Amino acid sequence: MTFQVSLEEGLKLRRDFLDRAKRIVIKVGSAVLTGREGLELEVVDSLVRQLASLRQQGREVILVSSGAVAAGRRKLRLTRPVSGIKEKQAAAAVGQSNLMRTYEDVFARYDQTVAQILLTHDDLANRDRYLNVRNTIFTLLDWGIIPIINENDTVSVEELRFGDNDTLGGMITNLIEADIFVCLTDVDGLFTGNPTVDSTAEKVLTVTRINRQVEEMAGNVSSALGTGGMQSKIRAAKMVATGGGSSFIGPGRCSDVLDLLFAGEPIGTFFLPKAEKMQSRKHWIAYTLKPKGELVLDRGACRALIENGKSLLPSGIVEVRGRFGVGAPVHCLAENGKAVAVGLVNYNSSDLDKLKGVRTSEIKTILGFKDSDEIIHRDNLVIL
Repeated sequence: MTFQVSLEEGLKLRRDFLDRAKRIVIKVGSAVLTGREGLELEVVDSLVRQLASLRQQGREVILVSSGAVAAGRRKLRLTRPVSGIKEKQAAAAVGQSNLMRTYEDVFARYDQTVAQILLTHDDLANRDRYLNVRNTIFTLLDWGIIPIINENDTVSVEELRFGDNDTLGGMITNLIEADIFVCLTDVDGLFTGNPTVDSTAEKVLTVTRINRQVEEMAGNVSSALGTGGMQSKIRAAKMVATGGGSSFIGPGRCSDVLDLLFAGEPIGTFFLPKAEKMQSRKHWIAYTLKPKGELVLDRGACRALIENGKSLLPSGIVEVRGRFGVGAPVHCLAENGKAVAVGLVNYNSSDLDKLKGVRTSEIKTILGFKDSDEIIHRDNLVIL
């Protein structure tokens, strides 16, 4: 398989990356932290002990923790799943305080101070707030404090949601340029098939690159308490790899999972970074912003973007879909529907509908003004 290496080479590669890792983002899911009676204190204590050990080794640690909604549901003694935004927000309001109080108490036993950061997607989609979050995390790390980050479920609505904390963890990893994203979950790693139904499925120890074969292997299995299946974890690992970081997916309920990982043991699945790191601003455009619309391009425009590294001009636009303003992120699609790029537009959707298919020299005549020759400048465009 083209995405794998031998056992020996894989272990050597992961040891090399782990030995150099100074800044680590650890994401732990609801299925790891919670059980029928709510937060499982033994699991929390084991996790905190290992995080404190990493801190004592001189590494910076950031924890992305799920569990607020599940903890709230248990604390409220609800026998049925919470449903709808209102119930989830209320359960999160009850559970988040319980989650943080537990973390504060347990981290204090290991002489570690923690800070809570609650985020919505909008906090990272706005460039100024994105940089403010980054600066806050760096300040906390400089002070020797462990940031504990979660989605602000209490106020999040659909357009402000990350979707799952795997995505949030990947975004935070790239935001602060961490060396490794550790995703602790209720499975042992990535398998060639679904191990619950396929007895021939084998665990993949090392992934050198995330290609379509790897994405197809991820399947669509989700845990009982969490929202992110293996597919969301693979997407997060791909996001991190593009930003120059490595990732690990492994069994969060293994009491020594982090100790074993950083000792170089063959546990879980390790994902190598891409050789060529995407620049920070383009990574933000590609992986943090949510597209507000779509531009369908003709074959010549697709070729100009992909093969020749050109900006997008109005002549190559066939169709404009959605309503959006100047500076909005949009997907650029080939005529077969495949997404080929994402970028920030220089004109709103109404104006673009008038400009599709025309020459650059005609923009001012049609609109009465011309802010730019390009619809999307190459500096604001990312090929997918």
